[in-house]
This record gives sequence, C-alpha cells and structure tokens, in this order.
Amino acid sequence: MHHPLVRALAALLFLFCLPSLPVAAAPARIDASRSHAQAGWWELRLALALDRAVPYRLTLRADPPRLVVELNDADLSAFDPQGLIAGGLRDARVEKAGNGWARLVLTLDRPRVVTGAVLSPADPVLRLRLSPAGADVFAAAARPDAVGPTQTAPLPRAPAAAYVMLDPGHGGIDPGAEHGGTNEARLMLAFAMELREVLEAAGFTVGLTREEDVFVPLETRISRAHAAGADVFLSLHADALAEGQASGATVYTLSSAASDRASAALAERHDRTDILAGVNLNGHDDRIARVLVDLARTDTGPRAEHLADALVAAIGSGAGPLYKTPRRAAGFSVLKSPSMPSVLIELGYLSNPADFARIANADWRARMAEAIATGLAVWQQDDAVAAVLRRR
Repeated sequence: MHHPLVRALAALLFLFCLPSLPVAAAPARIDASRSHAQAGWWELRLALALDRAVPYRLTLRADPPRLVVELNDADLSAFDPQGLIAGGLRDARVEKAGNGWARLVLTLDRPRVVTGAVLSPADPVLRLRLSPAGADVFAAAARPDAVGPTQTAPLPRAPAAAYVMLDPGHGGIDPGAEHGGTNEARLMLAFAMELREVLEAAGFTVGLTREEDVFVPLETRISRAHAAGADVFLSLHADALAEGQASGATVYTLSSAASDRASAALAERHDRTDILAGVNLNGHDDRIARVLVDLARTDTGPRAEHLADALVAAIGSGAGPLYKTPRRAAGFSVLKSPSMPSVLIELGYLSNPADFARIANADWRARMAEAIATGLAVWQQDDAVAAVLRRR
C-alpha cells in the first residue's frame, strides 16, 4: 500500500478536466509574454498564460527529474519555452504528444513534486507550485504507473467560486489610520469596491460588510458574513505608526498569542473603537459567544493559515512589496468566525510615504486586487483537494 503522502501527490498528478469549457475553433496557445517561472528559497512557481482554459495533465519523470505538462486541444508550435528557464528550471522544450495533446517538458533543478495546480475558464492561466521532495517520495510520484487510473483518484472538479465577504476596516466615527487628510476607512472602502469588481469578473460572489462611510460594529460585520453564507472573510486595512518606520503588505491570521508586540498592539487598535462605541465583544451575550468560538476547535484555523500563505505568495509576486515578516498573527476579534477562513490584509502603512503613494495609486491598487484574486483562486483549488484528502 502506498504511503498517504504518495497517494496525495499522485492525486495531484491526474488529468484535470475543467467543467463548462467554452467551444473554440482554434487550438489554445500560450502567451509567452505573460508566462513565467519564479524560484523562491523553497518553492518553484510556474504560470502558463493560455488564451483559453483547456484540460491538462501533469506527470513527473525521473533521470533527470522532469515535469511534463500536457495540454489538450492546444498548439505550442509557436511557443518558445526558453523564456521560462529560471532558478528552478534547467531546461524547457516543446514536444508533440499526439491525440490532440501538446506537451511541454520542464527539466527541474532537483526532485520536486506538484503541491498546487489551478486553471479556470475565468482566469486561463495554469498556475503550478512545486516543492522539493525526498528521493523516495519523488520516485513514487514519478513511477510510470503513478498517473494510471487504477493507481490514483481524480482531482475534484474546479469548485464553484467561493462567496467572499470583504470587510473594509473602520468607518464612520472610527476613521482608522490617517495621513495627509486621508483616512484608512475611506481608502479601504474604495479599494473594497475595486476588489469586488475584480473578484466578480473572476467568477467569485462578493459581499461587503459596509458600502458607505458608516460605523459597523465588529459583531455585525461577522454576522453579515454568516447571514450571507460567505465562504471566506477578508478584512482590509492600512496601518500607520506613530513612531518608527515600516513598509509593505502584511497578512494576519487569528492567534490567541500575537506573533509579536507590534501585532498585539495593532489588534488592540483595530478592536478599540467597538468598546468605545459600547459594543464590547468580551461581554456575556451567549449568542455572540457562540459566534466567536475559538478557531482551534475547528478545521478553519489551518485553512485560514493556508489562505494567508497563498495571499502572501500572490501579493509578493503580483503587487508587492511585502513587509519584512509578511505572515503574522494576532487576536483580532473580526477574525474569530469558526465557520469560515478569515484573514486580515494590511495593504501597507499610511505613515510611510512610499506605501501611501502606492495605496493612493489606482494602477497599484489594480495590481493588488488581481494578486488577491489570484491568491484566492490558488487557495480554493488547493482547499478542494485537501478536503478530498481529509475525507479519506
């Protein structure tokens, strides 16, 4: 019997057929100008920008370690894959696979396994993530029968796009951070509306906890997400420091123990206005207490951690810059929903002139919105795979 990890890896290397594919007369092609490979200290990320989504399959081969990407109903004759070669790739070539398939063979710098793959009709970019693997794990995943239908289970079909609840921080009597006559509440509301358009264009259903500059208690923000049946909760903020300097985006998840004193202070600042307005989330209302159940009692916490990781990766490669430690944790009340993964995104620091200029710039906000959409799409596909594996 194969090790569970091997079975999980094999499942990721199975034919993935996308539902409701559009009918097209011409074969799909890869746009080299929008395709790239990026090697981090651990993970290799590939993006193959197609002009439409098509079924694909992934296999690993050994001696040397290679990833074979096969695309159905595609023509790669005009695609030069040499532009993909980066730190994690040693070679790239196109081959004919026959039976309507086109093949891209990528020689890896070391044994790696596929840890993430996503492609959707709304965003026809095949995004792959590969991580280093030990010799035994790679050998098992690269066996000739590793993708055979009797040895693996198919990936779940692309899940229906999630309902994303966007929470523009602060509002009304609580302006949040302020700089040069501009406040965080208004900036985040404007960005939330822009992000909604991008997410809806990608197929997500989107709601906002507020659509005007009004004060909304933290409990009400959470309740609105629950009432809407949201799958994901994203709270949007931009911080400011009274002393010192900081720059870049940060993604926070819930933790009873803050990752550092600065994170604890930030959570206290974000929660403070509710107490001043007479809404104490630490009160004795049983209904509120049930809503704010500790995430550690559910599987939502790990899912939120994975969501935060996907967002950090997407923001870092698609918008940036990131704070020096972009993944942090603190006890934000607004993240204490036990039924949906919830993260808080700090776009940057209004007290930093460069960050403020970026946040005020429509082009940068558009890139940030696209990056968040990409992170959500990657996470949702990975989360669907993980859900199947958890049920086994």
